[in-house]
Amino acid sequence: MWRALSVAVVRHGGRRCRHLIGLLVVAVWMAGTPAQAMPAFARQYGVSCAVCHDAFPRLNGGGEAFVAANYRLPNWRDTTLDVGDERLALPRMLPLALRVQAYLQSRSGEDINPATGATGSDSRADVQAPYLVKLLSSAPLSEHVSFYVYGIFAEKGGNGEVIIEDAWFRHDDLFGTGVGAQLGQFQVSDLMFPREVRLTFQDFYAYRAAGITYDRGVILDRSVGPVDLAAGIVNGNGIEQNFSIDSPGYRRPDKMFDNDTDKSYFGRAGFGIGPVDLGLFALAGRQASAAGFAGSSTGSRQTSKRILGVDLSGTLAGNVHWFAQGLWNRWDGFLDAEPARNFDWFGGFAGVDYVRNERWAYSLLYNFAEADEFEGTGTIYQGIAMNSLSVGVAYFIMRNLKLVAEVNADLLPAERRGPPYVGHQSREHNLLVGFDAAF
Repeated sequence: MWRALSVAVVRHGGRRCRHLIGLLVVAVWMAGTPAQAMPAFARQYGVSCAVCHDAFPRLNGGGEAFVAANYRLPNWRDTTLDVGDERLALPRMLPLALRVQAYLQSRSGEDINPATGATGSDSRADVQAPYLVKLLSSAPLSEHVSFYVYGIFAEKGGNGEVIIEDAWFRHDDLFGTGVGAQLGQFQVSDLMFPREVRLTFQDFYAYRAAGITYDRGVILDRSVGPVDLAAGIVNGNGIEQNFSIDSPGYRRPDKMFDNDTDKSYFGRAGFGIGPVDLGLFALAGRQASAAGFAGSSTGSRQTSKRILGVDLSGTLAGNVHWFAQGLWNRWDGFLDAEPARNFDWFGGFAGVDYVRNERWAYSLLYNFAEADEFEGTGTIYQGIAMNSLSVGVAYFIMRNLKLVAEVNADLLPAERRGPPYVGHQSREHNLLVGFDAAF
């Protein structure tokens, strides 16, 4: 195992080299760490969650190295069944983990109908338990192929069906070229800052508003010296839609995940400048137009969208981690009511995570978006505008169980006008306390 790691470190440079060195550190730690009752990867390798997380779900250097190594440690074969067949790799136990969240929340935001205004659904005190129940699994399937999947059993009060979000195969050395290839469902935004490992309850809003979260597609990536390169293609319509295929044969219809050949193409280049990690992102694709009253329905036209992004991150004093993202968006001919008009808008966020010790972690997240060019259109897209500050604290009762508290201050003034009742009709302050656990 150690010889293989040494060869790998010599053969790779830049960030890939740092990831392999990190993986070596993880392997050494693993050798002397007693097994603890932790989620799927911890169970598989018999290590503490602290090997990969300094404050779960936030990844530390070991966790980043684990991900870069295709979600495995060098001794992954030791965790598989010995069935006397080198061409079969089955985990000794089915790798499963759960993540569960439950909160008490107080909020000031109101439910607004674009046609009629406030609906009266504006509970100031809400028991959000469970807020999320998620099942996760992942395993190496061969020397170079891994699979990762998670399904949501309950989220935001919705019960009754399982929703699969991440689900992909990844090959880490396609045809011996050093190119990694990933096929399946994933978040395009994971190339910058993965939403699933953020410390705050408040989301990275710009990713959602820009439509670069979950989609179906392919990513190719490779490190070239100190630069990490990634390029991909996705359907561009998310992961919920499918379409029937009509067939002249008998009982031979099928389903398409996309009903047109228009795709979205994207890429990112990442590199370090001293203590700062810098990334440049670009996407060009198509999206359905906005139609109907206040632009609240999906139109029949396919319109072009383009995104340019810059992401920055770094670490201070070893335990203060900062990050920032900016996205410049252009939506051409997006509104059916004004098909000749193009819209430019900006969204971004900045944050700081301070992991004080193994018990306490603090987080600060600022979300901002401007939608001035949508102003006066009378559509729901005037509501892209955001200006909010979130402050959170987490107390870790156990490595995998934390008590969280977070307050979000809405810094935009309310705009009471209409019809149509669009834009920022009410301020959205909220406070929540609760539990977040993984096991």
